[in-house]
This record gives sequence, structure tokens and C-alpha cells, in this order.
Amino acid sequence: MGSTAPSCDAYLFFYGETLLPNGFRAFLCIVALAYCFIGLSAITARFFKSMESITNHSREVVTNDPQTKTPIVKHEKVWNYTIADIALLAFGTSFPQISLATIDAIRNTGQLTAGGLGPGTLVGSAAFDMFPIHAVCVVMPRAGSMKKISDLGVWLVELFWSFWAYIWLYIILEVWTPNVITLWEALITVLQYGLLLIHAYAQDKRWPYVSIPLVRGERPEDWVPVEDASVDHDKNCDETSEILSSQNDDIADIFSIHSYNNTGYHHVPEKDIEDSSKMELVAKNTHDDTYWLSIWRQQFVEAVVLESPEQRRIDSACLRFIIICWNSILAPWKILFAFVPPYQIAHGWIAFICSLVFISGIAYGVTNITDQISCVTGVNPYVIAFTALAAGTSWPDLVASKIAAERQVTADSSIANITCSNSVNIYVGIGVPWLINTVYNYFVYQEPLYIDNAAGLSFSLLVFFATSFGCIVVLVLRRILIGAELGGPRLWAWATSAYFMVLWIVFVVLSSLRVSGVM
Repeated sequence: MGSTAPSCDAYLFFYGETLLPNGFRAFLCIVALAYCFIGLSAITARFFKSMESITNHSREVVTNDPQTKTPIVKHEKVWNYTIADIALLAFGTSFPQISLATIDAIRNTGQLTAGGLGPGTLVGSAAFDMFPIHAVCVVMPRAGSMKKISDLGVWLVELFWSFWAYIWLYIILEVWTPNVITLWEALITVLQYGLLLIHAYAQDKRWPYVSIPLVRGERPEDWVPVEDASVDHDKNCDETSEILSSQNDDIADIFSIHSYNNTGYHHVPEKDIEDSSKMELVAKNTHDDTYWLSIWRQQFVEAVVLESPEQRRIDSACLRFIIICWNSILAPWKILFAFVPPYQIAHGWIAFICSLVFISGIAYGVTNITDQISCVTGVNPYVIAFTALAAGTSWPDLVASKIAAERQVTADSSIANITCSNSVNIYVGIGVPWLINTVYNYFVYQEPLYIDNAAGLSFSLLVFFATSFGCIVVLVLRRILIGAELGGPRLWAWATSAYFMVLWIVFVVLSSLRVSGVM
């Protein structure tokens, strides 16, 4: 970087913007970036509701009673829980980063050199998932309570593929074809996501020869104890996070793809269960177009309401004013996202796809704003990606894991979301954008894809691998010494949390200094 401030002739927000001081332009960009992250949280709420609806879908299975020969109608879930956690939950929480990286690759199509915004964000997001999110989760259980992973076999498989993803990335950047990504390397990277799904499913089903012979721990039918389930979840998770929102009386559990209501979990086991609720099926069949339109209309009504009846009963005028101001800030996003069809339609698939479209649109805006911040401040785009973009786009991961650690009986979902998201970041988030660029370069230029700052990215991978190893060692030690990965004595929980945050700071500082050319 030179000593003079960079000159950015292109405007982003309005005509005459280029006449403003670079410092004020940077301030406007940062505010706009923060507002995009707020919108990202809002649309993620609808995305998760649609995903929960998809995974709760079951199919009818008719069998004959072996003795009476009478037909028995049963329901079995379409989605396996482990596959749903990887293919939908982890993919969903990582979709902001994936969209950003893919858009960055599409904008860079035709260039022999890959853009750095996507890979930097995904590696930075992996560090944010591994350290700050673990730091939050470890202190979430109530004082003295402990939560441990019940299915160590599945977690070890997910952990293996998570670590291997970053080892593989280092190999193709520094060992096989230094500073270059070939078409075959990009293709193999994407295909390994399929191998992760197969291996995780094999471990869940305990297939011989390909699964770890570990006995699955007992998980209670009710994932949340009765006393926890009676808590008004909507008051704990308000619209500032918007990851969980209530519609009617039901609350979506986005963490292990179970469902529950205000009286506790209604567990739907993976095996066939008797169809004992014919009245619910009859009621479901009576839904018509008028019913869906009324729900859709209610979304717009809720979007423009700045104060709910419950909030009007708050005694503090100052608190009510803050709530109204916050809802006013959210209102444009809520009105826009009200156009997403209700998740009850088509098992949630329409809402799922529409949510992805909106998330991609926000990611496109984020890429433009980030380019402008880099331009007016002169800060290396990799540094912005490691810090601001990684933290902002990882917000869904943070909230999902946090609430899972706080409310669920075991630590499986909160920790699995972290490890699986890191795998998705590499195999899909980096693999797909690189595949797009390498395919284009191969057929148009007969050239591979060149990585401009491969040394800096490789250095970040090494730092991440080393610090991640320190994180996992502490989790294992907590399992051995305390008996659980999350919770336990408050002093040790907070000490562990502080240690994880120190690891994140080490990663960010060392990576930023390296990509900036300081070291």
C-alpha cells in the first residue's frame, strides 16, 4: 500500500459520491454492509422455517399386519437426520458465504486469476465457526449443567472431513500445482462433498467396514426437558436474531430437524410409527388456496407492525421506543421478504428456493460494498474477508449453534453444525466457484486458474489448522476431565471460552499481517 489514499472514481450509492472524503465514503459503506447483514439475518429466519418444513416431510407406507392381514398405514421421514444436518442445516447456514464466493467467481469469469474475496471469506468464516462459535456454545448451558456429544462416531467422521478439507486445499495450492488450480483439482474438491455425505450416512447406519465401531449414546425422546420447553422461546430469541421466529403456536427447531411446540418436543422417530392422528391428516387436506393466501397476507401485516400487543404492555417507555426504532430499521427487509411464499406450501420447497434467491441478492450487494470499502480505505480485500465478511456471513451459524447449545439436551447439533459448515465451506463454497472459473478457462483459454495470493492463503490454512488442533484438543480434554464438551463449572467454561477467542485473534492477526505483506 502506498502512502496516499486510493482514488475511487466509480460511485456506489448516488451521483456525486466521489466528491466526498474517502473516510466518509468508508463510513457509508460500513453502515450499508451492517444493514445487509441485518437483512441476511431476517431472510435466514424464513430460510430455516422452509428447511424445517422440508425435513419434517414424511411419506405414507402401507404394510399388512402379519397375523390379521389388515393394512396398516405408517409414516416414515423422507430425510435421514445426519444427511439433513449436512445437506440442509450446514449448507443453509453456509449459504451466505457460498453465494458471496460464487458471485465473486462469476464476476471474475474471463480472468485467468481467481478473485480473493470468496476464498478469504470462507477461510475466515471457518475460523469464526471454529473459535468464536465454540466460545459462545461452551458457556450457553445453565450453570453447572453439562452437555456432551452422544454420537461420537458421526462427529468423528464429520471432524475428519472438516480437517481433511483444509489439508486438501493446502495440497492443491502448494504441493501438486503451486499457485494454480486445475480443472480436475476443482472437480475433485466438489466431489468430496458427496463422499462426506456417503461416509456420514454410513456411520449413522453403522455400515460394516466403513464406519467407526462406536456405540451411539442414548438420546432422550424429548430433546428439551419439560421445564425448558415451557420457556417462551420467542421472548428469548427476538427479531434481532430472527433465526427462529414463531408462526401461530409452533416453533421450528432448526438444529437437529425435530419439531416441538410450547408444551415440549414432539419427537418424530426415524423408524415407522403408527398413524394415530387421522384428524390432523383430514385437517391438512382441507387447506385450500384461501387458507394459503390468508397466511401470506398475514406476513405483510406482521411486516408493517412496529409494536406487538405484548410489547405495548411493557412499562418502560424507553424500552418501547428502542423496540419501535429497531422494528422500523427492520421494516424494509421484512416487507421485502414477506413476498417469500409461506413455508407451509409444497413442504417448504418454494420458500426454500425463494429464500436462496434473496440471500444471493444480498450477497451480490455485499461483494460490491466490500470492493468499495477496499478501494476507499486501501485495506487488502483478504483482510476484510477474514474479519468483517467472515463474521457477518457467519451470523446464521452463530445463532443456530448458540440456541442449540442452550436448549438441547446434548451437544451434537451445536458442534456438528460447526464442523459440517467448515466442510461445506471448502467442498462447495470454494470448490464450486473454482470449478466455474477453471471450466471457463479450460475451454476458452486452455489455461488453468491462477491464484494471485496463494502463499498468503496457504499460510492462513496452516495457521487455521494449528489453532483448530488446539481447539479440538481442549474439547477432548473437557470430555475426559469434566465429562462434557459444553457447560460444566462456570470458571472452566469461561476459561475455555476465553481460550477459544484468543485462538481466533491469533488467526486473524497472523493471517492479516501475512496477506498484507507485513510478515
